[in-house]
Amino acid sequence: MNSPDDGKGRRSPARPSLFLERQGYRRRRLTDAARLLPFLGAALLALPLLWPDESESAEALSLSSAMFYIFACWGILILISVVFGIAARRMAARENAEPGAESWRR
Repeated sequence: MNSPDDGKGRRSPARPSLFLERQGYRRRRLTDAARLLPFLGAALLALPLLWPDESESAEALSLSSAMFYIFACWGILILISVVFGIAARRMAARENAEPGAESWRR
């Protein structure tokens, strides 16, 4: 009943698949996570601004512990970005090594 003709005897172009291959899906999710990393970092680094200071109560945290927290977050963010970089490099190498990978790119 349904034919791919457009009514004038010409075939309509093939529609691309709605589903992505597994590697493309993983690459996009990795890119999405890498794009969210600066926002996560900003939230983590702004968190000490919400801590009570010494003038409010005895439960205040010292400046040295806040500085340690900031540098620990900074180091963790660097490690996460290195992991993302290594994963992206491995995915690119895997895509280039697959036979027939060029036929799907446009």
